[in-house]
Amino acid sequence: MHWCFRRNQPIGSMPRPSGIAGHPGIAYRGIRCERRARCLEGGLPLRSSRRPRLRGRRDECEKLERLVASARLGGHGVVVLRGAPGIGKSALLEYVAAVAADCRTLHVTGVESQMELAFAGLHEFCEPLLPMLDRLPAPQADALATAFGLRAGTPPDQFLVGLATSTLLSESAGERPLVCMIDDAQWLDHASARTLAFLARRLTSQAGVKAVALVVTIRAGETAEIWDGLPVVVLKGLRTPDAQAMLDSAVRGRIDARVRERILAEAHGNPLALLELPRWFSAAELSFGPALGSTVGRRSLTSRMEEGFLRRLELLPHESRLLLVIAAAEPLGDVRLLWRAAQSMGISVDAARPAETAGLIELRETVRFRHPLVRSVAYRSADVRERQAAHRALAAATDPLADPDRQAWHRASAATGPDEAVAAQLERSADRALAQGGLAAAAAFLERAAVLTPDAGDRVHRRLNAVQAMMHAGTLEAASRLLAVTEHGPLDDLQRARADVLRAQIGLTSGQGGAALPLLVNAARRLEVLDVELAMDSYVDAFTATWFAGHLATDPGARAVALMVRDVPEPSRPRRGDDLLRALAVLFGDGYQTAVPMLRSAIQAFDRDDIPVQEAVRFLWLATVVAIDLRDSQAWDRLASLHLQIARDSGAVSALPLALHSRIFVDLFSGDLPAAAALVQEAEAATDLAESRMTPYGAIGLAAFEGKTERATAFLAAARRDAAARGEGLGVSLIHWANAVLSNSHRHYPAALESARAAATHPEEMVVRSWSLAELVEAAARTGDSNTAAGAAEQLAESARASGTDWALGVAARSEAQLDGPRTEDLYREAVDRLARTNLRVETARTRLLFGEWLRRAGRRLESRVHLRSAHDALAAMGMEAFADRARRELGATGEIVHRQTGELQQELTAQELHIARLAADGLTNAEIASELYISPRTVEWHLRKVFTKLGVTARRQLTGALRGMSVGP
Repeated sequence: MHWCFRRNQPIGSMPRPSGIAGHPGIAYRGIRCERRARCLEGGLPLRSSRRPRLRGRRDECEKLERLVASARLGGHGVVVLRGAPGIGKSALLEYVAAVAADCRTLHVTGVESQMELAFAGLHEFCEPLLPMLDRLPAPQADALATAFGLRAGTPPDQFLVGLATSTLLSESAGERPLVCMIDDAQWLDHASARTLAFLARRLTSQAGVKAVALVVTIRAGETAEIWDGLPVVVLKGLRTPDAQAMLDSAVRGRIDARVRERILAEAHGNPLALLELPRWFSAAELSFGPALGSTVGRRSLTSRMEEGFLRRLELLPHESRLLLVIAAAEPLGDVRLLWRAAQSMGISVDAARPAETAGLIELRETVRFRHPLVRSVAYRSADVRERQAAHRALAAATDPLADPDRQAWHRASAATGPDEAVAAQLERSADRALAQGGLAAAAAFLERAAVLTPDAGDRVHRRLNAVQAMMHAGTLEAASRLLAVTEHGPLDDLQRARADVLRAQIGLTSGQGGAALPLLVNAARRLEVLDVELAMDSYVDAFTATWFAGHLATDPGARAVALMVRDVPEPSRPRRGDDLLRALAVLFGDGYQTAVPMLRSAIQAFDRDDIPVQEAVRFLWLATVVAIDLRDSQAWDRLASLHLQIARDSGAVSALPLALHSRIFVDLFSGDLPAAAALVQEAEAATDLAESRMTPYGAIGLAAFEGKTERATAFLAAARRDAAARGEGLGVSLIHWANAVLSNSHRHYPAALESARAAATHPEEMVVRSWSLAELVEAAARTGDSNTAAGAAEQLAESARASGTDWALGVAARSEAQLDGPRTEDLYREAVDRLARTNLRVETARTRLLFGEWLRRAGRRLESRVHLRSAHDALAAMGMEAFADRARRELGATGEIVHRQTGELQQELTAQELHIARLAADGLTNAEIASELYISPRTVEWHLRKVFTKLGVTARRQLTGALRGMSVGP
C-alpha cells in the first residue's frame, strides 16, 4: 500500500464515477479510467498497484525513473516539471509515486489561498517525519519546532530551518530511500518555498542529502524565480497520435470529423483540454458538427477551460454553488469544517450531490477539487457578498484557540469596511508569524491590518511595519509599492524619516545604493532630534553601504558618513555599537594613531560571550574589520569565531554569509585552507538562501592562496565584473589584491605591481588597503621600483608603530627588509620572530621564503636552504601550491632537489571530508561534528566511511598521522 503523506491516507482502489474517460497524459494498461484522478494533488487513489503507463511521456518517465533509482542507490537529485495547467504535471507525480512504491514518500501541494501562512507548506511536508525531530542537533530541532508553532521561541531564521529540514530528511533517508514531491510549488507560502528551494539546491550539489529524490511541479506563466537554476523539464502537449488516442478514449460514441479536428487543434495536445473540450459540444454537435455561430476557440486554452468549468458551475443549484465557494475559500480540505460553515449558512448536506455528480468536487475524508482551475473559478465567479459570507461562516466555524491565524484571515476577508478589532487580531497574527520566522506571512497580516485600520496614524504605523517585514522577507518590489502608497498619505516627522530609511534600505538591498545613500544619510540627520538610537542605527547602515561601495561610492563616502557621527548627541543608554562608530569617526577625522586606543577599547567590548544577538548581528562584522585594521590577530580570530557562532546559533541568515567570509580569511591567513574551503561551500549555500548578491569574498581569498592560475583567473575576472556592476568597490579592490597575491606567488612581478597598486590607493577601504601595501612592497622591490616599495613600506611602518602588535611590526620589518638596506638581515630575523608568535602561519612562511631568497642571492646557499626548506614544507602542507613551487625552485637554485608532492599513495579528500576528518581526529564524536557543521550524524558517518577508504585507515586514532600534509581535492 502506498501512503499519500499529504493527509496520511492510504491510496487504494475506489469505484469509478461516470463521465469523460482518462487521466491527463495517462492510459492505464487494460483500464479505461472514467475521470481525471488527481491522486497526489487532491488525495484521489491510484487505480492499481501496478505502475501506470503514461501516454506520450516516455522520455519524462525514464528521467524520473532514473532519479528514483539513483536515490535507491544512495544518490540524490531534483527535477522541476514546468508546464501549463492540465498538461499532466500531477500525472507524472502519480507516476513517480508508483515507481517509488518501495520508498518512503513525502508530498505537499501549494494552495493559493494558503500562500501567506508561514511554513504551512513545509509543516505539511515534514509532518510524517516529526517523530524524528529529537534526533536533530538541538539548535536545528528548536528552529523547526518554533517554525511549526510546536514550541515557543525566538524567530528562527531561514538558514537554520533549511539545515534542519535537510537533516530531518537525512535521518529518514538513512532508514529508507526518500522520494519527495511538491505540486504547484508556485503557490507555496514564501517561507516554505525558500526552505524547500534551498533543499533542492543542496540536492544538486555534493552537499546534498544522500538517498533523496525531489520532484517539483510549477505552472507555466507563474512567477517562481526561487526555483530558477534547477534541472527543469518543460512539458509540452502530446504528439498528434497520442492526442488522437486520448480523445478517442474519452468520447463514447460517434464524433464528427470536423469536431474531432477542432478539439485536437484547440487542445494543442493538452490532456485536460482533450478531456474537457468535448463537454462543450452537445451530443448532436459531436455527431453532426458544431452549431452555427459557435464561439469555442476564440480565447486562450486556460481561459476556455475556465469557461468550460464555469458553464458546469452555472448549471448547479444555488446551494451547491455556495457550497463550492465555501470549499474554495477553505484551503485545508477539512470536510467537518466545511459542513459546520455550510450549515451556519443554511446549506443542506444534499447540496454536495449535484457538484459531485458533475465531477467538480469530491467530499470524502477531505475536500478534493477536480482541478485547481475549478477552485479558482468557483471562488472568483461568486459575487463579493457571497465570498464575504463564505469567509464569515468559515471564521465562525474555525476554532480560535487551535487556529487563530486562519480565523483572523477569514474575518479580514469577510470585513466590509474598516474594523479595528479585526485589524488588531491580524496584528497579533503577525506577531505569531514573526515568532515562527514567517516574515512574508507577517507582512501579509500587517498589510491587511493596515487596510482595515480606521485611525490614520495607526494605519501608517502598520504599513511601515509591513514594508519592513516585506523587505526582510526579500519581496522588495511589493515593499516598494506599499511604501509608495504610504508616502503619499499624511506622515508625521518620525514616520517620514522612518519611511526614508526603509526606502534607502530597499535600495541598498536591491543593489541601488547610489540613490539610496543620500536618502539614508538625510533621514539619519533628521532622526538625531527625534530618535537618537534610530539615527545611530541609520548611520551604521550608511557606513556599511559606503564601506562596501569603497572607491565606487557616490557622495557621501565612508569618511564623510563617519565624520557626521561626531555631532550626534549621546543616546540615553550606552551601546557598544555607538562607541565603535564614534571610534571610526575619530579614525577618519583625526588619523590612525589617534584612533587606535578608542578602536582597541571598542572591539574589546565585543570580545565577550554575552552579547545580545541583535547587537552581535549588527556590529560584530565591523568589530572584526577593526581588529584586522589594528593587526590584532588574536582579537580577529576570537571575534570572527564569535560572529560565526552567534549567526549560526541564532539562525540569522542575513548575517551568516558575512560571518562566514570573515572567518574564512582567518583560516586562510592561519594556513588552514581545508577549513576555509569547507566554509566557502557553506557560504555559497548561505548566500543562496539569503538571496544575497554579495561578492564571494571568501572564495576570492581561497583562489589567491591556492595559486591555481587557470581556475582562479577566469573566476576572479567574472567576480570583478559582477562587483563592478553592483558598485561594490571593496569587492573590486579585493580582487585586485587577490590578483597581486596570485601574481607574486608565480613570480609575475610586473602584473603583481599593477594589481597591488590598484588595490592600495583607496584609504577608505580598510583591511584591503593594508593587505595590498604588503603585496605592493614585494612586487615593487622585485621590479626595481624602489620609490614605490619605500613609500608602501613607510605607510606600513607608520601604522605598525601605532598598533604595536607582532603582526603589524612583523609585516613592517619584512617590508623594510625588502628595500635592501644595511639592516636587511636583522629585519628579516625580527619579522620571522614576531610573526612566529602569531597564529598567522602564511605570513611566517612567506617571510621565510623572502628571507631564503635574499640569502641565496647573497651567495649564502647553505643558510638559505634552512629557510627555503621550512617555507616549502609549510606552504606545501597548507596547500599553497604556487608559493610552494616558488620555494621549490629557489631550493633547486641552491643545489637541493625537492620533488613535487604527487599524492599518489592517497586519494585526495574533498574539503568537507577533510574538515570532518580533522574534527574526528581532534576527538569529536559524530554527534558533536554534526552539531558543529549543521549536518546529520548519518551524513558524518557517511563522509567518514569515505575518508577511511581514501586514507586506508581503520580507526579514528589513525587519522592524525594520515592527515599530515593531506591536500584538498577539487
